[in-house]
This record gives sequence, structure tokens and C-alpha cells, in this order.
Amino acid sequence: MPIEKMIPLMLGGVKDTLYMTTVSTLFAYLLGFPLAILLVLTSSGGLAPRPLLYRVLDAVVNIFRSIPFLILMILVIPLTRLIAGKAYGSTATIVPLVIAAAPYVARMIESSLLEVDPGVIEAAQSMGASIPTIIFKVLIPEAKTSLIVGATISSGTILGYSAMSGAIGGGGLGQIAISYGYNRYQSDVLIVTVILLIILMQIIQLVGMYISRRTDKRIRE
Repeated sequence: MPIEKMIPLMLGGVKDTLYMTTVSTLFAYLLGFPLAILLVLTSSGGLAPRPLLYRVLDAVVNIFRSIPFLILMILVIPLTRLIAGKAYGSTATIVPLVIAAAPYVARMIESSLLEVDPGVIEAAQSMGASIPTIIFKVLIPEAKTSLIVGATISSGTILGYSAMSGAIGGGGLGQIAISYGYNRYQSDVLIVTVILLIILMQIIQLVGMYISRRTDKRIRE
């Protein structure tokens, strides 16, 4: 493909990919964060044990995490059409991206919160702190560095999902790679899209790890 045609094509692909990744990550965290807190609170060793509720939430998370993204994307086409008005394109792809990413995000957050030293939580309880206070003043601040690392990993995973969505008209660099690089046998386009995806992944990784190091009390001390 001539360079004068490839540049605007790739710029549009990068823009759409970043749009899908950013918006999907935001909504995945809006859904995943409360779900993770509920999992932590209602577990057998949580602050408000609810075995039945925990088993239900745990099962829902595991079921959705078990469905491959491309299959999930096809399954939720009716919901995607209902919300976005169509089943293809960058905006429409956000719907299955959020559904796929939210359970993954919930597990990442749950893991981070469970890493908090139980002694810190017990100290807060002994001082009469309420559950909301322990969550927002103890658990989340103490797990901040781990949460940022988890957000970095989750963003990279969602970026990968957005690229896979190109196989069925999801937009972004993934669709460019399929439409031009695979279907039209334009290997130069395929190589460039792969390079751009690698660069985007590395930027996410570098920025996320930099922020996590800046917030790590162990390093700062």
C-alpha cells in the first residue's frame, strides 16, 4: 500500500483502538470495582460473610471469564444492537469489551485487596471503623500500588481484545489487519498494524509501571 494512503489509515486505526481501549477500561472498572469489593466482603474471611451471595458472584465471574472473547462478542450481538444501534464498529465493540473485561477486572481488584495485611484491617476494626471506612480508608489505599499494576495489565488485555474484535468488524487496528493484511494479502499493512499494537502495549506498560513505582511506599522509603 502506498505510504500516503497507509498513514491516514493507520492513524485512524490507532485512534479507534485507543478509543475502544480507554472507554472499555473505564466502564469495566465502574462495573468491576463494586463487584470485587462485594467478593472480598462476602467471602468466608471477609468483613461481612455471605456464603450464598459469594458463591453466586464467584460463579458469575468465572462463567463470563470462561467464554472466549470472540464467542462472547457474537453472543451479545442483540444487546450490542440494543445499546449501540449496530453490531459493528468501534463504539459497538465497547459493549462486548466491557462485558468481557469487567469480570477479569473484578478478579484483578479482588486479588489486590486480598493482599492487604489482615493486621491493618484488624487494627481499623479495633478502633471502631465501619465497613465503608475500612474499604475506602484502609483497603483501597493500602492496595493502591497493586491496583495500579492490575489496571496496567487489564488495559493491556482489553487492548488485545479490541484487536481480536477486528475479526468480526470491530474496528481499529485489528480490523485493518484483517481487512487489508489478511483478506487482501497486503503483508506491509499487517506488519505495520502489529508493530503499532506492540508500541501501544509497551506505552501502557511503561506508563502503568512508572505510576505504580511512584506510589509504592516501599520504594519511596
